[in-house]
Amino acid sequence: MKRVFHENNRKKLMEKVEDNSAVVVFSGRAPYKSGDELFSFTPSMNFYYLTGIEREKFVLLMTKINGEIDEQLFIEKSNPLLARWIGERMKPEEAQQSSGIEKIDYIENFQSAFGTMVNKNEMEKVYLDLERQEWEMSASEDTTFAYELSRRYPYLEIKDLHRKISELRVIKSKEEIEKLREAISITREAIYNVWKNAKPEMMEYELEAYFNFTLKNHGITDFAFKTIMASGKNAAVLHYSKNNSKTSANDLVLMDLGAQFEHYNADISRTFPISGRFSQRQRKIYEVVLSAQKAVQSTAKPGVPFKRLNEVACEVLANGCRTLGLIKNDSELSEYYFHGVSHFIGLDTHDVGNRNTELKAGMVISNEPGLYIPAENIGIRIEDDLLITEDGCENLAKDIIKEPDQIEAFMKRS
Repeated sequence: MKRVFHENNRKKLMEKVEDNSAVVVFSGRAPYKSGDELFSFTPSMNFYYLTGIEREKFVLLMTKINGEIDEQLFIEKSNPLLARWIGERMKPEEAQQSSGIEKIDYIENFQSAFGTMVNKNEMEKVYLDLERQEWEMSASEDTTFAYELSRRYPYLEIKDLHRKISELRVIKSKEEIEKLREAISITREAIYNVWKNAKPEMMEYELEAYFNFTLKNHGITDFAFKTIMASGKNAAVLHYSKNNSKTSANDLVLMDLGAQFEHYNADISRTFPISGRFSQRQRKIYEVVLSAQKAVQSTAKPGVPFKRLNEVACEVLANGCRTLGLIKNDSELSEYYFHGVSHFIGLDTHDVGNRNTELKAGMVISNEPGLYIPAENIGIRIEDDLLITEDGCENLAKDIIKEPDQIEAFMKRS
């Protein structure tokens, strides 16, 4: 992503914060896995969105005093001895080039610089990324820093930055959409590689390996999320990801997977018969899910309430389930369909954004109806990624086949 993208993001964010305020954003750090082994580092996506930098233990400090904006980035100091073990740290001039931020200092000076900034200015508020998805989550750097601020500077008002950044991130720029297109294109190639090599009696992880190979062959270093390669009854478990069962000739295989391209994520689901042909019953259930997906895509456009998409999916799925003999009343649908049809997609697979809103041009959302019937060893989900346009939507995954005849023909050729 070009530097100007991140510069513009900072500018738009600072237009949203109140005057006489500071904004503090931490890049994060890799948590310990066991002993001296760390988990792989993934930067805070909000930090990356604002700076374009992927290094840990960095801090972005921005202030807005009497309408004047100031930006400063705190980085780790070079350590020649450590460089021999884990590589060189980012140099100040590299940080300037990547972010467009001129003022660069070292992280050990952050606290004193922050204290001086508060003391010299009529600072009233400090914005921190205080997102917390559940009560039990461990304290983040932001919440720990918020606690210290309230103790040392009780007159400062602490405000949540996450929602303000989310308002920006939910509308994708042209550059972001191109990254998503590339992630989906690579995912398409990887799905086809699975289908080309699929045959009964394979282990789920063998199928997954063909997906992984294609991504690695494109230089992809991370996945959008943990790959789901669920055969038979496993596909009726929404987030099954053990991928350690053997497929059998009558199985459908539900794939929910995606490449991550320069931090932008594809989120695609396809369901296929491992034998290459759907049974009559499997095809009927599949066509109900496909009809629901098409109905949602036809509904998605600016001005439509986000929640309406799931209502449309439920209407089609309930009608189909009655025809299939699965239910008698619409209220029974939750036995076979128990998740929402859509979420935002971007720097996070389940991206930031308020779902109690109307669709707007520039949003990218999933479209993923499904039916899950454990008694029949069947789980079917079909998922595409939709870009909301000025007058409707564009299916960014339209080139990944999904009609049952197309899938059967593809697998027959393979």
